[in-house]
Amino acid sequence: MARGGLAHLLATLLLFVLLATSLAVGASEAEADLTPAAPAQGVSEAAAAEPDADAQQHLLPRPLVIELPSARAAEEPDPDADVDDVPTDVRCASWRLAAEANNLAPWKAVPPECAQHVRDYVTSAAYRSDLELVARESAAYARAALPLGDDGRDAWVFDVDETLLSNLPYYAEHGYGAELFDHHKFDEWVERGEAAAIPSSLKLYNEVRELGFKTFLLTGRSEGHRGVTVENLNKQGFHDWEKLILRTAGDRKKTATVYKSEKRKETEEEGYRILGNSGDQWSDLLGSSMSARSFKLPNPMYYIP
Repeated sequence: MARGGLAHLLATLLLFVLLATSLAVGASEAEADLTPAAPAQGVSEAAAAEPDADAQQHLLPRPLVIELPSARAAEEPDPDADVDDVPTDVRCASWRLAAEANNLAPWKAVPPECAQHVRDYVTSAAYRSDLELVARESAAYARAALPLGDDGRDAWVFDVDETLLSNLPYYAEHGYGAELFDHHKFDEWVERGEAAAIPSSLKLYNEVRELGFKTFLLTGRSEGHRGVTVENLNKQGFHDWEKLILRTAGDRKKTATVYKSEKRKETEEEGYRILGNSGDQWSDLLGSSMSARSFKLPNPMYYIP
């Protein structure tokens, strides 16, 4: 160690020793000052026990501890609190989460008090951000799971409505899911061929194809809407799928879960390996012949069993 550094260290140690000595002496004097003296002759013990004003000035105050009511309330929730006291928007956010997580019993329409909440969500940046997150995670998986072989048999299945194409203009006219679903009115909307592409899904669709996956579009639309569906998809930038599968007359009475499971099984029987599946309904993803990995897009407007 250099001489200058050693001198600095010694000076620092000396300063600490002097400071410690000073504190010790001060503490001893304070203790002596606080030690009660024997009462003088002729002075009662009660009078002697009363500290004078000067002594009181040198006594340190007791620490003041304040317990805030809000902190206590947070630690001790009120067992009698009524769920009706929760703000409507909070209750509806809970309802939407339960719907997305498939924790609700089959439901037919958005609760009336939650229609505004659903509207605000599906028309907000939050909905677009959620869609984009699903697409990013799907693309990351697709890149990691690159086609396993050179036989061209690695497949990715896509639903169409609220997965590739958005029907928000239709639902804006029907309460964003607060109205009971009307097949006839929806068919009229489909026949207009005006559904817009979901931008993040279009990007994912093209990337999956470029990676070498064969794409299968599996929709609940009827075979009678094939022409307008193909035209709508092409107009929005979707091209070169391997197969577009629609419901035939024999599929009409089947639940979406059964119908789509059967179509995936047929795809596997043709020699394809389904590595990915994207859909906005759990019935797009669950059942049999499931893909190696499935991706659920958000949709709080309707439920299809």
